[in-house]
Amino acid sequence: MNYQEKYTENQILEFLSEIPDPEIPVITITELGIVRNVELTDKKVIITITPTYTGCPAMKLFEDEIIKKLHEKGMNTIEIKLVYSPAWTTNWMTNKAKEKLTAYGIAPPISGTQDKGVLFSSGVKKVICPRCKSQNTILKSQFGSTACKAFYQCNDCLEPFDYFKCI
Repeated sequence: MNYQEKYTENQILEFLSEIPDPEIPVITITELGIVRNVELTDKKVIITITPTYTGCPAMKLFEDEIIKKLHEKGMNTIEIKLVYSPAWTTNWMTNKAKEKLTAYGIAPPISGTQDKGVLFSSGVKKVICPRCKSQNTILKSQFGSTACKAFYQCNDCLEPFDYFKCI
């Protein structure tokens, strides 16, 4: 089968956008930004993905789900390339993903990694509560329900919530 004649890269991205993140099922792997490239040759489909962090336990599941989804869509020869450089950053998350995180009760990253203060400053930025939108929040733990999240509490509505760390 000549994949270049039958499919477009945008079609493949649409297929991949049906795959949810296993830890945050309201966002997809394309919204999360781990799908870095789609390449079609006459003989195979090549998908390049980047883990959210080295050792991310979901990467094997992502690979399996990508292969499964593309098999369902009629593609049989699929290569998954796992790349670590450049490293994944929350800058790669779509605005739609950040909106979905908020609606799901997870505060999205508050700024990008281009803001060096996010990663290297001792100053704490105010994380907005995803429920009541208050900035009167406090960090309870640098470690939330997953390695990429921190645990916060809102001092106004008193609800605890996860914050997706800026990476």
